[in-house]
Amino acid sequence: MKSVVTISVKCAVFVGLLALSSLTLAQTPGKVEVDKDPKVDSLIGNYLVGGKTAKGGAGPASSFGYRIQIFSGSDRKNAYDLQAKCQDRFPEMHTYLSYRDPNFKVKVGDFRSRIEAEKMIEEMRPSFTGLYIISEKINLPKLDTE
Repeated sequence: MKSVVTISVKCAVFVGLLALSSLTLAQTPGKVEVDKDPKVDSLIGNYLVGGKTAKGGAGPASSFGYRIQIFSGSDRKNAYDLQAKCQDRFPEMHTYLSYRDPNFKVKVGDFRSRIEAEKMIEEMRPSFTGLYIISEKINLPKLDTE
């Protein structure tokens, strides 16, 4: 008698679990409604199209990428001369001059991949010596939204 009761209890528990699992699988698709501030869309749009700086001015979005370093040294005049030379020869490229005591550094370009930077080095090699690819935060190009 005891074994018949335990078998019937086990069967009842098993049937109950099957019924419970079928209820969870039989959910009907619902509708999700998102209540958000309209400024969220404009912030996302600004980020994707070029972003805005913290001070409110227009500024490009940034990400990590590569630049080509064309000068590193303590001679300020030489740094400015090389920057001007690079801007004359490659006007489509942005140049960046930075100073960290005691050295000036001149870097050019905003490359998303190392391969892009290596291609540009091959074009620049006849005009400049000592070119290095540097991994750092770059300014992303503005997207064409039209």
